[in-house]
Formats: sequence, C-alpha cells, structure tokens
Amino acid sequence: MTHPGTVFRALHVAGHPFIMANIWDKGSAKMLQSMGAKALATSSAAHAFTLGRVDGGTLTRDEALAHASDILSVATVPVQGDFENGFGDSPDDCAQTVRMAAEIGLAGICIEDTILPGDAPYDHDLAIERIRAAASAARALPNDFVLTARADGIMIGTYDTDAAIKRLQGFSAAGADCLYAPMPPDMAALARICAAVDKPVNALVAGDFAGQSLDGFAKAGVARLSLGSALARVTHRAIYDTAEGMFEGSFRALQNGIDSATIDQMMT
Repeated sequence: MTHPGTVFRALHVAGHPFIMANIWDKGSAKMLQSMGAKALATSSAAHAFTLGRVDGGTLTRDEALAHASDILSVATVPVQGDFENGFGDSPDDCAQTVRMAAEIGLAGICIEDTILPGDAPYDHDLAIERIRAAASAARALPNDFVLTARADGIMIGTYDTDAAIKRLQGFSAAGADCLYAPMPPDMAALARICAAVDKPVNALVAGDFAGQSLDGFAKAGVARLSLGSALARVTHRAIYDTAEGMFEGSFRALQNGIDSATIDQMMT
C-alpha cells in the first residue's frame, strides 16, 4: 500500500490545483472525502472553535495531535495537520513537531512564521532556520512527508508581497516541499508568487479569493487549494442566522437542513 505522504506529494502539480478540504471533526471529514476530497487538512481556527476558543496560539501541540489522530481514524485520504507555528519558537521545536506528526500518520504539516499568540513575524533568518530544521526532520523519516512553509505576514499585514516572496524562496532553499503565502493582495500577486518560486504553491480560498474559479487558480500556477476555516465559518454562519431567527420567534430556517438519508450515506 502506498504511503499517504507519497500519495499526498503526487497531488501537488503546478497549474493543476487540487482541493485540500479543511475539516474539524470526524463527521466533516467523512462528508468531504465522500464527496471527492483527495486530501483533508485540519484547521487551527476551526479546531479552536470546537473548543470554544479563538484562533491564534490557543491550542497546544498535544491537543492538535489528538485532534489530528481523531480525524485520521476515519480518513481514507491523506491528511495534513495545521500546526500553526510548530508549537514553539525554536528550530528544535519545529523539528520535534514534524516527528510527532509523522508518528501519528499525518501526510504532512504546515508551519507558519508568526510568533503566536501575537502577530509579529519571526526574524527572517530565524524563520528560515525553523523551516530548515523541520525539513531536516522530515527527510530523516522512514516515509514521505510533505512540509508546507507559510509566510503569514502578507495576510496579517506585517510585510508585503516582496518580503513574502523572499521568505518563500528562503523556505524553499531550506527544504520546504510546498509554499504558502495566504491572502496576497490579488490574483496578480498570487501569480507573481507562483512564478517566483520553484516549489508547489498553496492558495487559500477565502475572502475575495472565494470568488475565483478553479481555472483561475490554475492559470495563476497554483498547485493546491486549501479552505482554512472558511467552510467552518460558513457552518457557523448557518448556525448564527438560524438561531437569530429562532430566538426572534421564527423556526423556518430549520427546514433547510440536509436530509437524514444523505447524511447517513456519507457517514457510512
């Protein structure tokens, strides 16, 4: 049987993006893979929401690993872990997170360059050393493992597209397998990022980018599309809107639920 890491790596082809569906529990995992997801991923924000917490450094490594293990218990496709900043500031912390993630069966993880729980980015050189250590740990594993390096400052607003590209190029040279700068200014900036690096690029389908087509992402050179917490937020929007009407006296929105037969089919 082909290892999930090997299967996951083969999906990454520039200009032919696949959807890596971010999920938050066993039920959402079963639904998305039954509907055609070729890979799944946890979402730190969506996971935090299930625990009644906000996103951004509120999860521990043990919690993230346990959550990922729960997803893996029902997954039939490769699963990536959203492991925030690697759950530590040092390169050794990132390396240890890679080893622990591989041990539970994840096909890969992503590591961002933000000093959590704040918004400040790690110093450029330290950010690269963190990825170098993580990549070294990944290459020492007995099976394939896809390491995604994230330049999150472009989304947070702590650095611009040029700085993000410089970081991504450094991450690539340090051994990252996939590169990710979530929410660049526009599609032109995303295409520029894809052209400037020599590794597959992940794009986040959220905000204005949710208005783009799969073909549009392909033309930009993207290899992988992730949802982040966008699908979880759509679910929370449904809860919010329905409950708002309910507590104002109308239960009509409760008629919009999916039927039991469809759910049962996906769960089994």
